[in-house]
Order: sequence, then structure tokens, then C-alpha cells
Amino acid sequence: MSETVDDTVNDSQEPKYVPFHTPVLLNEVLENLAPEEESSLFIDGTTGEGGHAFAILSRWTKLNYWALDADERIQAKAKVRLASFGDRVKFHLGWFDEFFENYPGDRKPDRILLDLGISMFHYEGSGRGFSFRLAESLDMRLNPEEGQSAADLVNRLEEKDLADLIYKYGEERLSRRIARAVVLRRKEKNFVNADDLAQVIYSCVPAEVRRMRIHPATKTFQALRIAVNHELDRLEAVIPAAFKQLKVGGALGIITFHSLEDRIVKNIFRDLASRCVCPKEQMRCNCGGVALAKVTKAIGPTDEESRENPPSRSAKLRVAIKIREDRKSE
Repeated sequence: MSETVDDTVNDSQEPKYVPFHTPVLLNEVLENLAPEEESSLFIDGTTGEGGHAFAILSRWTKLNYWALDADERIQAKAKVRLASFGDRVKFHLGWFDEFFENYPGDRKPDRILLDLGISMFHYEGSGRGFSFRLAESLDMRLNPEEGQSAADLVNRLEEKDLADLIYKYGEERLSRRIARAVVLRRKEKNFVNADDLAQVIYSCVPAEVRRMRIHPATKTFQALRIAVNHELDRLEAVIPAAFKQLKVGGALGIITFHSLEDRIVKNIFRDLASRCVCPKEQMRCNCGGVALAKVTKAIGPTDEESRENPPSRSAKLRVAIKIREDRKSE
């Protein structure tokens, strides 16, 4: 994944494009991450198919936009969708935490957006087993060129370790029962496809769980996806790294979709709003905590959006506005 931030799109004609995904909280993003100046730098750490990007670039016609994504296939779709904006858009292929920890150049961004949701492209068009309803390879890697796949974890982890993973990242109370069923089945043959794993999970849970609105495999699939892509570790790393690169007065907006993500964002934002800035060598804090950021309350979807785009129902947007530099990091 070596593509640099200098890769640009120069097509002057907007191609026809039908996206899989509808961007969530779009109006809220446009309102709360409106740039201070027309020619500001906006960094999108999770561009996906470019839904937020297209709306932002259309509204602010002189804005410079850096579009990041870890998935080369979905980035190719974004390049098609955003081609009409020419060299205002620069693409970078890679993980957002690594990008901000090794930030290229001296120009500080005015706005940063991280949408932590998985695109409908991944569920419906990637062929990587994100959906438990499809007979696809049990992979779940956003970058299929690196790391272990979901099948690797399911087929190799010890029963206790698998149960712990499902509980930790899926908050699944039936994690031990599910892990036991998985281990018993893999003694016969390894798991290859996503729907196969989903069927084993469905078969092992109590009847009342099968009758629930949410499929019994939902939480286990979430847990495997988080583990495969190191999602929570990357989130904990990217927030301070991205906030450090913001210019004073800049804003970092993060859209979360479940409690594990939102808890991390909420806690780190709270810390930024009351950070100790005493010298490192000082044993005790006497500054009383100096705010580095002004933090908004969580913003959810309107009733209309929840009805029209059901995946938005659990979405929350939190924004941290940088009000001063952290002298500890200087």
C-alpha cells in the first residue's frame, strides 16, 4: 500500500456512478465541519465511495481535499465518483492512524472527518464475507494484502481465545456457546465461507435468540471484523495523532456506530477538553487541566434519516474543535 498523497484525479467530466452506500449524518457533517475558509484543507480519513466527499467538494468549490482509504478497490470507486473535481482531490491509500502518525508535509488541515462505518460496498459487493447472508470467502480484511483473515481466526484460535474475542469485540453474551460450536464443527472441516459460519452460529443458540429481530451471527461477525482490521486499536491511535495535526481552530469529526467505538471517542475527547499541560518532569499537576479542545455532544440522525436509511440509526457524530496546541507535544 504505497500510493502517496500526491496522486490526483484530473478528469474534467463527472462520470455516471451508482454507489452502494448512502453517507450517514450528511447534513450534520456539512453543518458541523464547515471549513473556515474556502481554500482550506479537508482530510477525509475514511473516504469509502466518496459520499461525504462529493457533497463537501460540491458545496465549497475551492476546498482542497485529501481522501484516504485502506481499501484499494473502494478507493478506485471514489476516484471515479470524484473525478470531476480534478486536482482539488489528492488520494492516499493506507490506514488513517499510520497516515496521521507519519503526516506528509507541513500544511495543517482545517477539518478532519472519520466515518467508522463499513460501507455497503463491503457488505454487498466486495466478496469478502462481511455479510453473514452471502456465500463469500470468510475474509473481512479491508486490505486483503495484509494480516490474518476472519477464517484464519475462526479456524486457528483456541476455544477460550475465540470466546474472549467474540465477547470483547462483539459484546456477545453467548460467546462461549458459539466458540464451542465453532470448534466442534471445524474438527470436521475448516470454515471457508461466511454463510457457513453464520449457519453454525444460528444452529447453536437458543430458539428465543433465533426469533429476535437481529440475526444471531451479527455480534460475532462484528467481533471478527474488528479483530481482523484492528479497528479499536487504530481508533485509539488515530484520534490523538489526527488532533495533533489540526490547526488551531480546526475540527475533528468522528462518526461511530456502536458503543465500543463511541466509548473510545467520548473518553479521548473528554481528555482533550481537560488535558494536563504541566511539564513531563513535574511530578504533580498544578495546572488544573487546560482544555485543548471544545467538544460537542453526540449528534444522532433525524427521524427522517433513520426511516430512509436504517444503517444510520446507531450513528453518532462527535466533534472536537482545537483551541490550543499541546505544549507537551512540542
